[in-house]
Amino acid sequence: MTVRYLVDDVDAALPFYRALGFRLADRWGPPFAVLKGKGLTLWLAGPGTSARKKVAGGTPPVPGGWNRIVVETRELDATLAKAMAAGGKLRSRPITGPGGRQVLVDDPSGNPVELFEARG
Repeated sequence: MTVRYLVDDVDAALPFYRALGFRLADRWGPPFAVLKGKGLTLWLAGPGTSARKKVAGGTPPVPGGWNRIVVETRELDATLAKAMAAGGKLRSRPITGPGGRQVLVDDPSGNPVELFEARG
């Protein structure tokens, strides 16, 4: 499975995703990177890529929103600390639900990533 995230700066996003366990698999010039990890291929599309061209009506696609990838971790607090040190921005405080703990952290462009630690 592949997910594409729009980012403002690929170079600024790379340390964030490396901190979450992704590795750089390919780089197609400055505006595009392919990352792999956690059973997922993640495309980071910066300004200048076809994914950032204006759509019908002239609206340019931008990062953000609430849809997100979920990165499962056994150490939520440690993973969150790594993400924050790599340019992440806290979107929510950690919360506990029926399945475990989760927190939303934005990548350097404002795309949300859920860090999830399963209960037990």
